[in-house]
Amino acid sequence: MKRELLDVCVHCGFCLPTCPTYVLTGDEAESPRGRIYLMSLAERGEASIGGAFTEHIDSCLGCLACVPACPSGVQYNLLIEAARPRIEEEAPRDTLFRRLVFALFPYPRRLRAAAVFGVLYQRIGIRPTRLLARLPARARALESLLPPVRVRDLFARTPRATLPAGSARRRVALLTGCAQRVFFAKVNAATVRVLAAEGCEVVAPRGQGCCGALSLHSGRDEEARRFARRTIDAFGDGYDAIVVNVAGCGSTMKEYGELLSADPEYRERAAAFAAKVRDVTELLAELPPVAPRHPVEARVAYHDACHLANAQRITAEPRQVLAAIPGVVLVDVPEAQICCGSAGVYNLLQPEAAEELGKRKAANLASVAADVIATANAGCLLQIGRFTSDGTPIVHPVELVDASIRGTGSK
Repeated sequence: MKRELLDVCVHCGFCLPTCPTYVLTGDEAESPRGRIYLMSLAERGEASIGGAFTEHIDSCLGCLACVPACPSGVQYNLLIEAARPRIEEEAPRDTLFRRLVFALFPYPRRLRAAAVFGVLYQRIGIRPTRLLARLPARARALESLLPPVRVRDLFARTPRATLPAGSARRRVALLTGCAQRVFFAKVNAATVRVLAAEGCEVVAPRGQGCCGALSLHSGRDEEARRFARRTIDAFGDGYDAIVVNVAGCGSTMKEYGELLSADPEYRERAAAFAAKVRDVTELLAELPPVAPRHPVEARVAYHDACHLANAQRITAEPRQVLAAIPGVVLVDVPEAQICCGSAGVYNLLQPEAAEELGKRKAANLASVAADVIATANAGCLLQIGRFTSDGTPIVHPVELVDASIRGTGSK
């Protein structure tokens, strides 16, 4: 934690109403400026790593809503990314559940195998409510986040190469993701169809695995670097853009240059790779549409995924892409800047706070009476789906674009 970064904070409080944990608790230590104060104490050797320090750093979602809200330009993203590895080194929380999470979620094959058992559990049709109530909160959260999915969908594969409709305008590579390819293969399929319809040759490189997002956001930096190197190797060169349809993954991949800046073998490759990363809505906003759009008559509530809006500063592009669909009416959501509580694996490691935030987000979304909820992140899709009980469809924006191009409607 660099002193010069800590000293930028003047403790003005503009961050407070944007911070989910402060909004929930009103506790100063649960705010960005409170956490910066703790970091400053630790940097001066006046507070130990562990105990209260670890508790308040762990409770931060890393949503980064405080960054665009700060008038002083505090780089809280750099501060929290420096604090978490220090905890991993000096006061690791090596719990069985934490080991399970990081042994499962970054590995699509393992996650798919676990998901098969989850689907079979769902097919039983009877939830052991009394038993579930006795389980730890983390185990209950894991059970409740499993989306309705068919076994055959778990094994769907994105085509290795898809040719464009008409003349090629771009040659792009697609990150198929971890949870994305297992639980949201339909989003990947929609992404490929839309990009092909808009004149892109789409390649899904084989051998790609986790991009390192979960590890980086949890302070497991060396593990994140290992995943980053593997991703760079798997994708290779020869693309105009590297397309991502998961906000957290895109945010991390755009940081590869910084993540691998001390690696002489990968430094230049990582910077070149990061410069080509585009969220799918970002790329679609750059490309003047050529595929005709059919009407999708729907009121759409767009939820800003934190790592798209706050880390990548992409807010206008998804709205531009959705607004270009005939019949779509975008509606504003109250407390739009407050995180839904997903935040990578936060909803598993901090289930109580995540549940409060999930219910709050679902209530705000319900208040606008939308026909469809759209959000550009797999974790948000799972989290919002968990707490939305009125049957409102929850989709990725690219699925609505796909429905418009294909003329299949929104539902």
